[in-house]
Amino acid sequence: MSTILPVAQRGEAILKLIASPVAETEFSSTWLLELSKAMHSTMRERNGVGIAAPQVYVSKRVIIVASRPNPRYPDAPEMDAIVMVNPEIIQKSVQTVLGEEGCLSVPNERGEVARAEQITVKYQTLNSDEITQTFQGFPARIVQHEVDHLDGVLFVERV
Repeated sequence: MSTILPVAQRGEAILKLIASPVAETEFSSTWLLELSKAMHSTMRERNGVGIAAPQVYVSKRVIIVASRPNPRYPDAPEMDAIVMVNPEIIQKSVQTVLGEEGCLSVPNERGEVARAEQITVKYQTLNSDEITQTFQGFPARIVQHEVDHLDGVLFVERV
């Protein structure tokens, strides 16, 4: 079992910063792989469906998207966890959909947020392979929520 990290809470400065890109020299490094494992364990321990590095006090552009049913999101679709390094949303559908969101950094608070129904995101793997992938529905919502964290935005600012 990997390390469970503390999660930054609303009002903490780290959550307002624009996270730094992961540098080429950092790909495949022990620290990046360990960060990814610890983020995943922390997310699962707290019943999250996504997590961003700034939430665990690391101002780097790393997110995990891992939709699955759990007590916080009982109707979430099942998908394999995806670690995205330096993600960039390159296309958003014009159609938006309202959906309820919560956040590990804003406990016990939920709100309706309008998000693009479908997005295309370009990102790198932990080994620096480039991937372009399209998401729709709830997984697209998770990606948008987590990318917001990398840009210093909490979902409550979009309610």
